[in-house]
Amino acid sequence: MDSSALNWPLAAKQHRMFASPTVLRSGQHLVTAILLVIALLRELTTDEAVWPVAICAMVFAFWYAAGFIGMAKTRAQRLPFWWLAGLLGIWAAMLWVSPEFMWLAFSLWLLLGHQLPFFPSILWSVVVFALTIVAPYLHQGQTNIAAIAGPMVGGIFAWGISRGYLMLERDAQLRQNLVDSLIRTQDEMAAMQEELARSQHEAGVAAERTRLAREIHDTIAQQLSSIGLHAKAGLAAQDLLKSGESLERIDELSGEALVDLRRIIAALAPAELDTQALSSALERILKKFEQDTGIHARLTVDTTLPVLEPSVQIALLRTGQSALANVQRHSSAKNVVVNLSAAANELRMDIVDDGVGFNPAVTMRDAPNQEGGYGLKAMAARLRQLGGGLDVESSPGEGTALCAHLPLLLVKENS
Repeated sequence: MDSSALNWPLAAKQHRMFASPTVLRSGQHLVTAILLVIALLRELTTDEAVWPVAICAMVFAFWYAAGFIGMAKTRAQRLPFWWLAGLLGIWAAMLWVSPEFMWLAFSLWLLLGHQLPFFPSILWSVVVFALTIVAPYLHQGQTNIAAIAGPMVGGIFAWGISRGYLMLERDAQLRQNLVDSLIRTQDEMAAMQEELARSQHEAGVAAERTRLAREIHDTIAQQLSSIGLHAKAGLAAQDLLKSGESLERIDELSGEALVDLRRIIAALAPAELDTQALSSALERILKKFEQDTGIHARLTVDTTLPVLEPSVQIALLRTGQSALANVQRHSSAKNVVVNLSAAANELRMDIVDDGVGFNPAVTMRDAPNQEGGYGLKAMAARLRQLGGGLDVESSPGEGTALCAHLPLLLVKENS
């Protein structure tokens, strides 16, 4: 699997972290605090009264903090306009007290660009720019080009940063919504596939029960009914010859019923497992496969392999047969190796060939037009019913490796 596919959740998380409203607001708070401290420190170097300036700074800080605290509690996406208007009014009053508070204009431009729609943000940014020009003139009676150009450049820069970050935040949210939608769709598809597999399994079980009921009714039940009738006839007969004939017929019918019962039982399990363990059955299949195809086949079995439940043996045997059939039909291989092993948590059967290989994604996608795709899906569905799965690794010209795995909990320990 591509490592980038494994790392995308971490990358998406990091992207959301740096493109989230929390980051922007934290930067906004930091800039505001720094500019407010700069204004106070600059005012302390003058001979004017400090208390009015300190009171204005505390009122501004209180109003500013109250708005964002309320925003966090209500989980609102934007601050109310009346709060923004109040903050601008407090700042305008602060400019009346001291022109040093014009430093806070940069923070206000950031806030207006992020919180207001496009045209209102431009309008109120112009108002803030006008106040930064008027304030020094009211206090000092004069102004200059630097006092006009500096705030203009800073305002355009701050407003542009806030609008750009706002667009980045919206794009990140759209991407996140898309990712969430894809994940939900994937989960829904997986649930539908599981439900379909369960329905197919239940339909298969119902069909098998119907078949068995029909088989038993048409054979054993009829024979047992005949045995009962002959038994009654023999008991009611006064002639020993007729009684003997009834007993002979009962013996014939019981023998036929036993044969039919054995046939039905044999149909419930693969014939290869009747007298052989899974490894012996696989070895026999591989020998026949090698004789029929000329492909060199080799089986390796873990010596510590425990005794397997019949359902596990059947699933692995059928998976091996289906995989070997695919090798014969599609691979053009010269060698195939089957490895049966038990790991710490699971039972594994690996089937590897040196054939022409294929693209698993394309084959599974084009399954309606390619027989191999159905075989892979059938193998995977059989293993999923027992809590396992099927892994396929292949590429054109590189051969194919299949790994069928089942939980070791499904394996009985040797008694």
